[in-house]
Formats: sequence, C-alpha cells, structure tokens
Amino acid sequence: MQLKIMPKKKCLSAGRVPLILFLCQMISALEVPLDLVQPPTITQQSPKDYIIDPRENIVIQCEAKGKPPPSFSWTRNGTHFDIDKDPLVTMNSGSGTLVINIMIEGKAETYEGVYQCTARNERGAAISNNIVVRPSRSPLWTKEKLEPIALQNGQSLVLPCRPPIGLPPPIIFWMDNSFQRLPQSERVSQGLNGDLYFSNVLPEDTREDYICYARFNHTQTIQQKQPISVKVVSVDELNDTIAANLSDTEFYGAKSSRERPPTFLTPEGNASNKEELRGNVLSLECIAEGLPTPLIYWAKEDGILPTNRTFYRNFKKTLQIIHVSEADSGNYRCIAKNALGVIHHTISVTVKAAPYWIMAPKNLVLSPGEDGTLTCRANGNPKPRINWLTNGVPIEIAPDDPSRKIDGDTIIFSNVQERSSAVYQCNASNEYGYLLANAFVNVLAEPPRILTSANTLYQVIANRPALLDCAFFGSPLPTIEWFKGAKGSALHEDIYVFHENGTLEIPVAQKDSIGTYTCVARNKLGIAKNEVHLEIKDPTRIIKQPEYAVVQRGGTVSFECKVKHDHTLIPTVTWLKNNSELPNDGRFTIDKDHLVVDDVNDDDGGTYTCVANTTLDNVSASAVLSVVDVPNAPFDLELTNHLDKSVQLSWTPGEDNNSPITKFIIEYEDVMHEMGLWHHQSEVSGTQTTAQLELSPYVNYSFRVVAVNSIGRSLPSHPSEQYLTKAAEPDKNPTAVEGLGSEPDNLVITWKPLNGFECNGPGLQYKVSWRQKDGDDEWTSVVVANVSKYIVSGTPTFVPYLIKVQALNDMGFAPEPAVVMGHSGEDLPMVAPGNVRVSVVNSTLAEVHWDPVPLKSIRGHLQGYRIYYWKAQSSSKRSRRHIEKKILTFQGSKTHGMLPGLEPFSHYAVNVRVVNGKGEGPASPDRVFNTPEGVPSAPSSLKIVNPTLDSLTLEWDPPSHPNGILTEYTLKYQPINSTHELGPLVDLKIPANKTRWTLKNLNFSTRYKFYFYAQTSVGSGSQITEEAVTTVDEAMASRQVDIATQGWFIGLMCAVALLILILLIVCFIRRNKGGKYPVKEKEDAHADPEIQPMKEDDGTFGEYSDAEDHKPLKKGSRTPSDRTVKKEDSDDSLVDYGEGVNGQFNEDGSFIGQYSGKKEKEPTEGNESSEAPSPVNAMNSFV
Repeated sequence: MQLKIMPKKKCLSAGRVPLILFLCQMISALEVPLDLVQPPTITQQSPKDYIIDPRENIVIQCEAKGKPPPSFSWTRNGTHFDIDKDPLVTMNSGSGTLVINIMIEGKAETYEGVYQCTARNERGAAISNNIVVRPSRSPLWTKEKLEPIALQNGQSLVLPCRPPIGLPPPIIFWMDNSFQRLPQSERVSQGLNGDLYFSNVLPEDTREDYICYARFNHTQTIQQKQPISVKVVSVDELNDTIAANLSDTEFYGAKSSRERPPTFLTPEGNASNKEELRGNVLSLECIAEGLPTPLIYWAKEDGILPTNRTFYRNFKKTLQIIHVSEADSGNYRCIAKNALGVIHHTISVTVKAAPYWIMAPKNLVLSPGEDGTLTCRANGNPKPRINWLTNGVPIEIAPDDPSRKIDGDTIIFSNVQERSSAVYQCNASNEYGYLLANAFVNVLAEPPRILTSANTLYQVIANRPALLDCAFFGSPLPTIEWFKGAKGSALHEDIYVFHENGTLEIPVAQKDSIGTYTCVARNKLGIAKNEVHLEIKDPTRIIKQPEYAVVQRGGTVSFECKVKHDHTLIPTVTWLKNNSELPNDGRFTIDKDHLVVDDVNDDDGGTYTCVANTTLDNVSASAVLSVVDVPNAPFDLELTNHLDKSVQLSWTPGEDNNSPITKFIIEYEDVMHEMGLWHHQSEVSGTQTTAQLELSPYVNYSFRVVAVNSIGRSLPSHPSEQYLTKAAEPDKNPTAVEGLGSEPDNLVITWKPLNGFECNGPGLQYKVSWRQKDGDDEWTSVVVANVSKYIVSGTPTFVPYLIKVQALNDMGFAPEPAVVMGHSGEDLPMVAPGNVRVSVVNSTLAEVHWDPVPLKSIRGHLQGYRIYYWKAQSSSKRSRRHIEKKILTFQGSKTHGMLPGLEPFSHYAVNVRVVNGKGEGPASPDRVFNTPEGVPSAPSSLKIVNPTLDSLTLEWDPPSHPNGILTEYTLKYQPINSTHELGPLVDLKIPANKTRWTLKNLNFSTRYKFYFYAQTSVGSGSQITEEAVTTVDEAMASRQVDIATQGWFIGLMCAVALLILILLIVCFIRRNKGGKYPVKEKEDAHADPEIQPMKEDDGTFGEYSDAEDHKPLKKGSRTPSDRTVKKEDSDDSLVDYGEGVNGQFNEDGSFIGQYSGKKEKEPTEGNESSEAPSPVNAMNSFV
C-alpha cells in the first residue's frame, strides 16, 4: 500500500489558494503514458538570453520525450548546424543537449549566435525557443588622468563613475583605498547611473581616495576606477590655491557657497519621460543640490502610489514600484524642498509589455473521428501577432490536412484520423519579445487506464480538505465515477467536488469520512477501477503557548510549549528565533516542553516561535522576549551658555535597553574644594536632553548625568569639562549660631561654618559680634579666621547676650546676619526651696509642695526641682536600717509632686533642691512624715503536720510585710469527697501571736482544703491555701484485706486459671491445623473494641470486662466554690493528694487508684463514701 499525505496548510488567510494551486499542478501533469505512441514534447531548454562564462565549456540544453524516442537537430543563425563537422561540439546521448568544449581550444566568441533545437519522431516535430548565446564581458576602465578637484565649502559636486559596458551590466559602489564603503546620507548619495552626488560639500568631504568599483557577478570580477581627489576649502583658501597652483579651468563649479534653494542635479529640466516593461521594477530618481540639503518627496498625479508595491530607496531620492503593470502608467512628480524654496520635476511613465499568455495551447489527445481545438491567446503592448507552425514549419507552407481549419488564434479539428497527429507551434511576438509554445495533437484509440497506484493510503487532518487522486488516461476521454465502501452508491456533488483530472475532493474531512473509495473510469473501449483508502487524524494543537517575557540582562527566561497531537503521529518540536534557527550557544537549552535561555543578553531579544511538525500538519506559537536593563550611560556632555551663575548642560542619552528612560539625574563635583565627592544638582524628565543649571560663585564645577528607568540607574556618564565660576561675596551666613558659657565668667559663641562650596570666594572669615541684651553697650566685634568658635572672657554670671556672626571673604561681606540670644556661663544655685510640706494621700502615696526659688538665685537655666526621700525608721520595730535614698526630678517650674511606692506604716524623711545647667543647689530642711497602716501580705508559709485519724496540725510563719500591727489570723477549711465536691466551709479566728494550731474532731481518711490569711486594723491580707488528708482506720483496713484470704475467693481464681489453660490448648491445636477458632471468627466478625488482644510479652489473653474497669485514669482537679468540676483543670496527680504516697498497682499491673476526673458515665452505688481510696477499697469495689 502506498502512503500519500495531503499537503500541509501553509496560510490560513489564503483560503483555497493552496488547494487551487495543487489542483492546477495535477491537471498540468495529465500526460500520455510513455508506453503509448506520442509526438515529441520539449521538457527542458536553455533560457532565451543565454549569457555564458567564457572560461567554461558551453552547454546548450535541449531535452524532449516522445514515443518512439525523438531525434534531435540544431540550427544556428537560421541555418542547419552540422555538429559532426566541428570536433569541439558533441551532443549528449539520448538527448539534444550540446556541449561545446572550449576549455581545450577555441573561443567563446566563435560560438555566439542564435540556436534552435528540433525534436522529431514519426508523429511530429517540436522546436525550442531561439536561444541567443553570448559570452559575458567584464572590460577594464579606459585609462584617464583625473585632476584633483578643489571647491568651496557648501558647493554641489558630482563625481562621475562611467563604468565600462559589460555583459551583463555591472553593480556599482564607491569605496576608499581601505575597501570601506563611503558613508552616504541625504546630502551624499549614489545615483542609478553610478555617479556620486553631493548636494553640498563640507570640509569633512576632503579626501584623496574616492574610488568607483564595478562588480561583474557573472565572472566574479571587480574593476576599479582611478581614485578621485577632492579638497573642500574656504573662500580665502580657495583663492590662494587657485592663484598658486590651479588654472582657471581647474576650479570646480561656479555656484555660490551661500545658502540657496534647490536645483536638480538629475534629471535635468522640469519634465522627462520613462518607459518600462510590464512585470519589471520601475525606478524613478530625483537628486537635488542646495544649501541647506533639500529633502525629496514623491507623488503621482491623478492617482495614489500602490501601497504594497512602492518602496523608497537612497534616502527617498529613488522611488521603486515592483511588478509594474499598465495601470502604473502616468505622471509622477518629485519635489525637492529646503528652507529657501521648492522645485518640481514631472516624469511621464509609459508601461509597455512584451507578449504574455492569456491562454497557451495545450496538448490534445483525440480518438479517431473526434473533434477538438487548439487555442493560442496572448496580450502585450503593442498587441502581439499570432503565427502558427506545424512540426516547425509555417502552417501556410506545411502539407495540407483536411481535418484542420485555422481561425485566427484557434485551430479547429474535425473527424481526425491517425494521420492528423502532429506538433503545432504558436508564436506570439511584438517589438519587445516573443512567446513560443508547442502543443501536439495525438490521435489514439485506448481503453481507460488508471495511473494512480492501487490501494494508496491518504492521511488527512480532520476538518481539512481531502484530495483523492484518480489520474487516468484513455481515448476517447473516459468518464470518472467515485464510490465509497464495497457496496456504496456513486458519490454526488452535493457533498463532494469532482475535478476534471479525476481527483475527488472532500472539502471538510470528518471522522465519518474514513473508509475505502473506488474510482471507476469508462469509455467505449473499456472500464478500469482503483481503490484508495482515507484515514482522518486529529489536528496537532499547542495547548500551552509561550508567553511574552520581560527579563533583565543576565537573567534566565523559560518559554513553555505543550503540544497535543494524534496518537498515531509523532511530532517534532522545533524552536526558532526570529524565524531562524536558534543560535549555536550553550545558553540555549531545550528540555521537554521548555526552552530555557540562561544569562540573557541584548542579542537574545526577539520573537521565539515553537513549531510542532508532524507528517500531516504543523502549528506554531510565538512569544516576544524583551531584554531589559538599566540604561546605558549618557555621553557627549557639553556645556554652553556660560553665565556667572548658570550654565546649560546637554547630553546624548544612551540606549534605554527596552525600558524607557523616566528621568535624568544631574550631579556635580566641586573640583576645587571636594574633589571626588559628587552631589545631587537636579533632575529632569526622561524626554529632556538639556538642563539649565543654577551655579554658585567660586566653584570649579564638573558635571555628570545618570539615566534612570524602571529597572534602575545607569552608570554615570563621563564627567563634563570643568567650569570655574567667578568669585563673589558670600550670599549666606553661618547657621546654628549659639552662645553658651562653659564657665561662670565666659561666653562661648559657636556656629556651623560655611563649606567650601558656600564660601563664594577666597579668604573666608567671620565677623563675630556681641553685647548684653539688657544694657546700652555698643556691639563688640572681632574678625576671626575660618573657625567655628570664639570665647568671650570676663563676663558676669548668667547674663543674656545678643550675638551675630557674619561671613566675609576677599570680595566683601555676606548679608546682615540674624541676631540670636545666648547666656554667659551658669553657676550653682544659691538658695534652697522653702516652705516644704508633705500631704499623705494613702499608705503608699504622698504629695510634696514647696515654694519656688527666685530666678536670680538660680544663676542659670532652671531645669527643675529634685526631691530626695528615704525611709528613716520603722514605726513598729523602731530599729535602724540602712538608709536608701530615692530621687525624683520634676522638670521646669513645678512646685509640687507625688511620691509613689511608699511602704505602709513607715517613717519617711524628704527634702527638695533646685537644679540648673550647672547642677543642684542646697537642700531644704528635712521634713518627716509617717504612712498609715495597710493590709498585710500573705503568711510566709503554711504546713500541715502530724495527721491522725481525726486531727491535723497547722504551722505557719507570719507575713513578711505586715504593713501594720497584726490583729488576728483567719483559717477557713472544708472537706473534699471522692467526686471532688467541696463540703461545708468552717471559719476559725486565731490570735495574732500564734504560729501553730491543731484541728480536732475531723473525719478519718478525708481530704481537707485550708485557706489562711492575716489581718490588721485596715483589713485582711492575701491568703495562702493548702490541702491534707486524715489517716485510715486500721481495723476497717484489716477487715477489707481478709477478703483476699477467703477460700471461696481462692477457688474462684483457680477455676478461672484452669479455664484459661484449656482455652490456650484448644487455640494451639486449631492454629496448627491452619483454621480459625470460633472466638477468633467472632472477633473478626464483630470487631468489638472492648476485647483486648493477646499480649505478646507474657502470652496471656486480654479479658472481657466491664467498660468501667478499663477506662483510663483521669487526673482530677479540686471542685471550685460553685461545686462544678472542669475537665481542663484536671492537672493534679494522686501524689498531690497523699503527702507523697506513691500510687499502688494490682498484681496484673492495673492501677488501683480510683480518684480521677469526672467520668462520662458513672453508675449509682449505695455504699459510696467520702473515704480516701485505699487498696482494700479498690478490691472490695472490684468484688
């Protein structure tokens, strides 16, 4: 089975164009099978205008097919070319191609001429085009002496090239001696004729090596003209040069170098004509001179320029229209314009046309007795003539054939016979060229045959057209029918499209189109059929497309491309950059569905395309990568408009690296005072490239510019040239002027000096002035050097002064400075605060009042008052202790303050002092006061000792802080039963002189909780709590223990042990047999969570028991006063309730204690008591 794949869809917007082209190719391929008799057909020939390389052998192609195989002959210049007589000429075997061997001897020029090939067999003769053979030529420039050209700055200039005439014409370009192309611009450009045009010259155009080169591509040779020397001089230099070295005739041009309106250098005049052939490129040119350089504009009169076919070249001096047609004829206007004027030139364009086919004749296969026509239609400007030939002979002189009739461009055939077979030639010609077409008439009688291979398999992507071939031949022409499936009916045109060449088209192939299709060809001589098969595949899709990415230079980017495809097709995924292969660079890695680019640089920016190819289709998806970075540094800094206090800075921005520049930061360096230290000057928007900068006098400025975009800051530009501003008097005075005395008899005046940038000139000094504020003294002044302090001695203590500091330099004084107030030095205060009095607020807080000290006695800045207070003696114990003084400072002029944190029932002393900047003054006389009683702290400790069956003894230590005279102790206690419930509360008063107390008549084996606190006359203090348990009755304990020694209990335990042993034996036997014992089956069926598994460590089984017996112990908490139990408070252990008694365990390791948290489910039992748990009680409750 042959596999045939439908052509991939190349362009979605083209609609059915690819399909139409494909069908046209198939239609043109319908040919007579080579095993049948047929006239010759030319299959290959050399071009009409055949330019050969004279250094190689000449090969003139002529290939043809036919049955029987044709013979070949040649004419040269219209006469028979006898190749047997020329030893250098041979004809290839089975072909008409000529090979002329000039490599051994002979010249190519000898074989110039017009060649034509004829292919002939018994059915007719076909002829080739007239092939004009010419050797290529690359002649040298004629020798010429080129005089140097001297001209005035601003004049126009044309440097002629005039290359030698070659075949084909050469390509012209201008270079220098170093083979570097000369730069071209709107001012300097090369014309279509190869000349170099200067609209105006500049001194930089002076050079001695203007060289015109001609490249002949056919022979791969380059010829060069002699160098031309050009010197551009000023008017004075030009006059001197002419007088000294040049004759009048060597002076180039006569136009003034002053500014002038445009004039055309080419074409000349106001109008010109241009003729072009259809299909060629129309090139129109206008080059103008003038000063300033003119600009060129183009327009078409009474029309618009074709959008998709119009291009501007050579700085808009050349207008090109490709694929020109008759509709492009008309008047085109070029406009040259500068500031001094405008000129126009009109070019009248006429488009002529060599002949071109409207309908070329096609081969005609007829059966005997059939009719047919050959049609030959061509057009051109002027309209071409149509001439018919038969077998290479003009039809007028060819043998007569009664079956044909000529009607202009058509030959009509009627009732043809086998002798009517021949080859007809149609020649359409006008003055611009000719067309020649061969078409044969072949008279055959053949039954149908299908040329498409049998059982061809076609694979098509779903929802695309499917084209099933049925190439056929037969004479008469067979009819074609298509069928689907083994017993299907004929297909109809409502769904399908039937083409003349037998192809079946399914416009939109679906999954239900899958199957076998049969093509049947019939004519009167027979029938033929062929089967082909169609498979429909799912389209390839990109389900995860690469996405637009912005990456900073040096970063990493990843593009994802996930493809879904038909499972029977194997896709190949290719990545392209800008529609070309990826660079051969290790930074590009492809991993499954991802393309990763590491260390991204500027060259990596562009469009990345993921292309998924299968044998049937391809899809692609693209994403753009923008590589961004901080901008490149600005450059070409220039200072202009130099003024005393300003300058204009201009610069050229660097590349923005794909992130627009948002602003420029201008910085300056003071080379004179702070070299190497750059300061911020100003900022401008990212669209500006100039800034007017305000300057200070006597600063040697250097500037630099930093560009900023969204990524960050660029490197700084190179520094600008330096600019030293003129000196001037200072325009500001020192700041932070202060006057403070360091001693009681001086005044220290300080200030922040001006920096070098602010001095505005040489010789910076300061004029320091002072006088007393409240006196009538004149200002005292002194001029000091560039310092920051001056000391005035011999001043009275703490007197206000008026102070000012003025800057000056060699150019003069700064403006009058501001006056500030200061004070001479301070001294310690002389007087203590008076009338100190204390008001006790409560046992821990007192308030102190005092009278202020007179300001003159303070002798300085009042900073506040300082209170010293201390605990002198204890009123209760009257014992001396270490005196620890406390200090409180009250800011400003306050005359009262609070003393917090005092101890109750204490004796305190206090005094007050005034404070200034120098220190403290003398203390006021001590004032004493007492704090009243307060409530005591909790007793220091509480212990319960000597527990008995019905009594407990409490011992304690008094409070560490009684805060007064203790009057009594209060003891409260209450019992706690086994459910953590608290019993009635008992309140007991104990004398203050006691530290031990015994409680009697308590319940045995009962836990009690105690609350204990002390009291003064003010009230009760904080309490301390404790718990204890009375002991157990020994007689009852012995009765409970005796139960374990009873005979019935021992017998019961033995029976249980025997039963367990029997069960073990039965289980062991059943396990050895591989079965499950019934208990195990029940366990598996019911999965009772209460059944404990066999213990691995001792080999015993878990026992069935009451759920209550195996509940985990919960730690309980004491029941609060509201008689409720909270689970979350259950943090105590059993040890806490038993004065260190350890928990006890049964023989099997289970815990005996039952004092636990609240149970979720608890049965009511009549013999519950409030007794503390014991091992015997635990055993009794188990029984």
